[in-house]
Amino acid sequence: MGDKKQWVYVFGEVKADKNLLGGKGAGLTEMTGIGLPVPPGLTITTEACNEYYVLGKQFPPGMEEQLMSKLKTVEQQVGKKFGDPEDPLLVSVRSGAPVSMPGMMDTILNLGLNDQTVQGLTRATGDERFALDCYRRFISMFADVVMKVERSKFENVLHRHKQRMKVEFDSQLDVESMKQVLLDYKQVVRNTTGQPFPQDTYQQLMMAIQAVFSSWDNDRAILYRKINKIPDELGTAVNVQCMVFGNMGSDSGTGVAFTRNPSTGKHDLFGEFLVNAQGEDVVAGIRTPQPISSLETELPGVFEQFVNTCRNLEKHYRDMQDIEFTVERGRLYMLQTRTGKRTSAASVKIALDMYEEGLISKEEALLRVDPNQLNQLLHRQIDPEAKLNILAKGLPASPGAATGAVVFDADEAERLGKAGNKVILVRNETTPDDYHGIVVAQGVLTSRGGMTSHAAVVARSIGKPCICGAESISINYNLGQFTVGGVKVNAGDIVSMDGSTGNIFLGEIPLVDPTSSQELEKLLGWADEIRRLKVRANGDTPEDATKARAFGAEGIGLCRTEHMFMGQDRLPIVQQMILADSIEERNAALHKLLPIQQGDFYGIFKAMEGLPVTIRLLDPPLHEFLPNQEELVVEITKLKVMHGDHKEIAAKENLLRKVRAQSEQNPMLGHRGCRLGITFPEIYAMQARAIFQAVCELVEEGCRIIPEVEIPLVNHPNELKILRKQTEEIAEQVMAEKGIRFDYSIGTMIELPRACLVADEIAQDAEFFSFGTNDLTQTTFGFSRDDAEGKFLAHYVEQKVLKENPFVVIDRSGVGKLMRMAVELGRKTKPDLEIGICGEHGGEPDSIEFCHLVGLNYVSCSPYRVPIARLAAAQAALAK
Repeated sequence: MGDKKQWVYVFGEVKADKNLLGGKGAGLTEMTGIGLPVPPGLTITTEACNEYYVLGKQFPPGMEEQLMSKLKTVEQQVGKKFGDPEDPLLVSVRSGAPVSMPGMMDTILNLGLNDQTVQGLTRATGDERFALDCYRRFISMFADVVMKVERSKFENVLHRHKQRMKVEFDSQLDVESMKQVLLDYKQVVRNTTGQPFPQDTYQQLMMAIQAVFSSWDNDRAILYRKINKIPDELGTAVNVQCMVFGNMGSDSGTGVAFTRNPSTGKHDLFGEFLVNAQGEDVVAGIRTPQPISSLETELPGVFEQFVNTCRNLEKHYRDMQDIEFTVERGRLYMLQTRTGKRTSAASVKIALDMYEEGLISKEEALLRVDPNQLNQLLHRQIDPEAKLNILAKGLPASPGAATGAVVFDADEAERLGKAGNKVILVRNETTPDDYHGIVVAQGVLTSRGGMTSHAAVVARSIGKPCICGAESISINYNLGQFTVGGVKVNAGDIVSMDGSTGNIFLGEIPLVDPTSSQELEKLLGWADEIRRLKVRANGDTPEDATKARAFGAEGIGLCRTEHMFMGQDRLPIVQQMILADSIEERNAALHKLLPIQQGDFYGIFKAMEGLPVTIRLLDPPLHEFLPNQEELVVEITKLKVMHGDHKEIAAKENLLRKVRAQSEQNPMLGHRGCRLGITFPEIYAMQARAIFQAVCELVEEGCRIIPEVEIPLVNHPNELKILRKQTEEIAEQVMAEKGIRFDYSIGTMIELPRACLVADEIAQDAEFFSFGTNDLTQTTFGFSRDDAEGKFLAHYVEQKVLKENPFVVIDRSGVGKLMRMAVELGRKTKPDLEIGICGEHGGEPDSIEFCHLVGLNYVSCSPYRVPIARLAAAQAALAK
């Protein structure tokens, strides 16, 4: 790059650019520019850090010379010289990435002290003990960060001297003791590293800068970036800033403050202050800080100046600020300001308040709240103050937190739950047979399965916390026990779970209830004014529909009729239908199911009166409703060993043959969806009749019903033609029988790549498309979701093969390209074709933005994600 590239800037020299100067450096430059009391300093850019790594951990050409030149400018600003034995300039060396990474990288204070300059500091301050204490702190910090000497070795030395002098705090050690501590500290460095503690102050500075650059790649920084999805290539800046001292007596101190309460959003100063202390004392918890209000009593003049400074910072940045400051001999210095992190409740309140105060516009207020944070407001959460010990981890399948007694059986869960006991249902995996237990449980935990397993889908639809695929858990149903490593958890033992993180905990953990706030309703009202996308909900029961409507849903985008077959009162009839040997037997079972289905549809239509309801006809393969093959084999074997009843054995063997006949090598790509409807037309015929008879009932009652019949898994236009014709014929029959006319529409799920490619042909027989992005993602990638998430997807994301899990965030370049093609082709045939999305992506903000960009009419998601989708849809409209 050559030495013409500028690597170093003094504060205020260049525009505050976070990408160049890092967040801390940009904040210091900006505060300097608006005239706030900031100790002078300089910033080495993120570009220098990146070049340092490109050059194999060597400083870029020209950087050291620029650093010395800019340091002279800083020396002129403060009237002191770095390394001057008479009145030395001391500096702090801190990291500062473009994105806030609190506590992840390294900091060094009091740099520039050595055996000579410590005497100069004593003369300049008139306080020998203070100077020695600064030197002591510097040696331990520098040796820890730069020379990799364990800090505990210094703590042991200090502890030994305090014991010898019979004092409790290091501040009680006298000057002679401090001198001995320093000698011992330097001996620790020599013994550990084989080198003396460096006395050359310029060498100290260069070593510290190198350590900060290197800390960008320390383990905790890498992990933090991975968790928070921060790019590795950003690099960190280094800030070298004149030291100010909060430990110079009772008129000095240090503190951290937020300009508003980060927990509640209340417009009050919030923070802590310590008299006669340096920043590390607050962080280390050596002394108990006082509330920021104590500053008004201790130093009233400083407090007034601080309040005004906070007010000016909020006006300048137009957001809540997180501030670090120091008071040196009655003078206030600002060391850092950055946008403050806050809870979801505070985020909403601050956005609304700042709009009312005229600081930001309504549009900016909407953009200030992270839609994903709203999860905290809609579900119970683990108390943030709770101490947590993680027992195991699985996939975060459905958000919310729960505590309860472990049960391994759905019947037992139902019995205990109905008796008022709180239970957590623990299974290897759940089936439709377990539905009654899931409904009453506080939460569901499975050792197998993924984010679209039965447990996950059902839990999300009814707002229950759920963790799936916790593979470290080994369940023994016979013993009524699961084990994790060496820990045994028995039925009845209390466990807690956090469905938002996938963490499982032993014992009871305090939870906090969600609070519905007027502030959130107001914010979502603004979102509704701005968004173009409609927001519907996925719901399978009248309760789902009622909950969705309360959350602001504008219809049902997906009603999965298979979930209606899970109830204990109807599953045996469904099994009769599947196992029928003749069409007469099947029709007899369907005849029993018809009034049940009609009642289901009646309830959902009524709850959504005046809004569209999309009902998907039966989609999963039929074997999902049958007994488990392995369990049947075990039962038959036991009966034979115990010389059981011959008739019972014969009946079960007959059942096993039929179950095996229904099983498939790859059921996800097998006999399901419209393929079932074509081979067993009587199933779809019953469902269509149930839908239309329910519509007639409600029309007679004077209700306005908008039914949409959805044919799943269409791959070829002829599949839709056949099933559309049958559905239309049944509609006409019902209208003739009831003497009632009604409107309805017929459409299809677009969930296979071929359907996207021939969407123009499919659209000829469809009034609407709805993207089923879970199956579309599976078939585009060739992934089985449960296997992929359980086995390798996490590694793919970790190793950056994929940027995101494509089942969580739409893969825009692959799946998204197919979706865009389907939209364009479909609307080429029918310009007014209604198109939505009903996969889980419909509640994920990045995916919602994509749906907005490609021109979808609506997104549909679980009822509990409707508020998230409303806000995300507004943000998508504003971003465009």
